[in-house]
Amino acid sequence: MTGVLYIVATPIGNLDDISLRAIATLNAVDLIAAEDTRHSKYLLNHLEIETPMISCHEHNENARSEVLLEKLTAGSNVALISDAGTPLISDPGYRLVVAAQQAGIRVSPIPGANSAIAALSAAGLPTENFYFCGFLSSRTRERGLQLQALREIPVTLVLFESSHRIERLIQQLVEVFPQKQCVVAKELTKLHENFMRGSAAELLTRLKDDSVLSKGEFVVLIDNSADPASKQLNTDDVEILKVLLEEVSVKIAVKIAMRLTGKKKNELYQQALQLRDVAESETKN
Repeated sequence: MTGVLYIVATPIGNLDDISLRAIATLNAVDLIAAEDTRHSKYLLNHLEIETPMISCHEHNENARSEVLLEKLTAGSNVALISDAGTPLISDPGYRLVVAAQQAGIRVSPIPGANSAIAALSAAGLPTENFYFCGFLSSRTRERGLQLQALREIPVTLVLFESSHRIERLIQQLVEVFPQKQCVVAKELTKLHENFMRGSAAELLTRLKDDSVLSKGEFVVLIDNSADPASKQLNTDDVEILKVLLEEVSVKIAVKIAMRLTGKKKNELYQQALQLRDVAESETKN
């Protein structure tokens, strides 16, 4: 019988932010595959976990995957952890998970901390829809092109950035998203956790005025949700609903129209009811 590959989320800062299930899993598995064994040793010592570790990072993941698959196939259970947060989310592990699935090995998530979701939950920006971008290119020109493309996505944008590039990123936000509300979440769950809110220009001024604010790990959020006027239904939206209602129920028509138009459910639903009533009235006459 093959083993199980557990994808275990670990704290992003505060060591108390680990689930009881994660602790039990890390204690029970035969081997822990860690992004950086020296970094993870601190967490395991804190939790008094003595399970053996092996490194699995972006530079050795292909070779390590072969080793780990052999152990899983032989019946060993393995836990994959990253330096912080949920593995595979801007962290190594994708190639291992795909290889395990292709080999018929069960992959089971042990959910927990995630800095993108933590930042989004407390930022005060729209959360109905969001787009996770992770780390953009380290090259200024390519990052600028990526930001230009992101302008076309009318939802809250969530980015990661490091301390040595945060000012350069915010400078580009001034150019690409000058009117948008932004939030920079710094050192989440740690002692110096900080949420800075304002326009990109305001945030850039704060960072330049206080060099301490540029130190740490950052989640950058941009309210790129559509302007209120663009959320109103237009003639194309109404035509889409009309066509859909000829073939499917109001519920299904609204669901499909939401995906096609990006408009809100309530507005589409009210419009669909009106169109249905009009159609029924015309049929009776």
